[in-house]
Amino acid sequence: MVDAPLLQLRGLEKIWPNGTIALRGVDLTVRAGRVHGLLGANGAGKSTLIKVLAGAIPASGGSVEWRGEPVRWTSPRAARAGGIATIYQHIPLVPTLSVIENMLLEQRGGWRIDRVARERAAAVAHILGDSFDLDAIVGDLPIGTRQMAAIAQGLMSDPALLIMDEPTASLAGGEREQVYRTIRRLAAEGQAVLFVSHFLDEIVALTDEVTVLRDGRAVLDARTADLDEAAIATAIAGRSVTALDRVERRRPTGDALLDVRDLASPGKLAPTSFSVVAGEIVGIAGMLGSGRSELLHAIFGADPAARGTVRLGGEEAGRDPAEAVAAGIALVPEDRAAQGFIPGMTIAENIALPHNGWLVAPARERAAATAAIDDLAIKAPDADALVGELSGGNAQKVVIAKWLTPYTRVLLLDEPTAGIDIGARTDILRLIRRLADEGLAVVLVSSEFEELLAVTDRILVLRDGAIVAEADPATTDEAGLIQLASGTQSRTEIAA
Repeated sequence: MVDAPLLQLRGLEKIWPNGTIALRGVDLTVRAGRVHGLLGANGAGKSTLIKVLAGAIPASGGSVEWRGEPVRWTSPRAARAGGIATIYQHIPLVPTLSVIENMLLEQRGGWRIDRVARERAAAVAHILGDSFDLDAIVGDLPIGTRQMAAIAQGLMSDPALLIMDEPTASLAGGEREQVYRTIRRLAAEGQAVLFVSHFLDEIVALTDEVTVLRDGRAVLDARTADLDEAAIATAIAGRSVTALDRVERRRPTGDALLDVRDLASPGKLAPTSFSVVAGEIVGIAGMLGSGRSELLHAIFGADPAARGTVRLGGEEAGRDPAEAVAAGIALVPEDRAAQGFIPGMTIAENIALPHNGWLVAPARERAAATAAIDDLAIKAPDADALVGELSGGNAQKVVIAKWLTPYTRVLLLDEPTAGIDIGARTDILRLIRRLADEGLAVVLVSSEFEELLAVTDRILVLRDGAIVAEADPATTDEAGLIQLASGTQSRTEIAA
């Protein structure tokens, strides 16, 4: 292993044209053959730093040294040619192309896929556990599989440094392990990995060094072996952070507000029945591909093939999204960047979208948005701020805020904390708990079983599109949920 720095940042600065300082003299050293963790709260400067390294934006000051020589990449193509590949959190693949066509975009240009190119793509896919079909159309794939395809695309250029921005945020446990094995293999072969994650356990388990950014500065730079999760969390937040405590169980009672009966979709969802009372949070646990998102989409009327009944307060809801919204059902989707908000619109305009969007009086839009900013502690200058310029956690609060009307009775939440830093994640979970306390019925899907155990009143476990168990968060632990979701343990064994 070569110990000399592969990448050296000295006093890196980035000041945006509006005067916002994103990076304030950051020093960072990445060595070949090592995994370097990069952490920080939303808005700390991680994304800006990655974009500078990827050649997407220029730095305002400081220097970047690559293999001992100063560089200033003027485009992502130049950075890739130099040996840096970047895998972004929001999966910039071409949805109308196949996986292999996406993997070969940079390598083949306009040429046909020949035998050598296919063999190279197949070899990279094998490294990732052959978890996708090379000829599948990307737009048809679930989000977790798309993430694996994006990782494969990044590996095609055989980079000396692989930058991974939240690569496991949308992956289930088994797929995460496959990514971890891939990262360890790359490091063992001498490649460097700059690994961005909000999951402290995987940072501690996977990385060799850790750098924490806060307010555009590097506030911690240390060997991972010298740290623990508590020390990293404190550096991220600038204060001591404790895990979200499990709420006191109160199990609301009464008639069902949401009643789902024999809801099914061919190839996606087996006939499913359950109910939720007002003030209750029902968690949905399951591995990727278990049918979690499909269940929410079917309830919301977004799956035209779904059959069965959904009732609110005893009255049948419509079977398309417009009728579901009119009945009082709201859905916060998993892919908030693509489906949850319009980045080029303001906070006020986004919050007004479910209420005829631009037809709402501007003064009322601003008043509602200003109230939401105060109520949900959204960090933004004012209601005219563009949602696309907010941090992930604050953008997610906007997505939730647009549904907080007197007409909403049921809130369907699909991975509401994915890709959000530890502080914002706690804020979102506390907000969900508060909304339930105010009388909403909540159905919460999360890949983070610890979150489900902390905030829900009961948990339904999905596997292969069917509910296979119901777990009590007061008597179940994370390992037990994982075993239920993966089919390795029965409900009886959990209860014991």
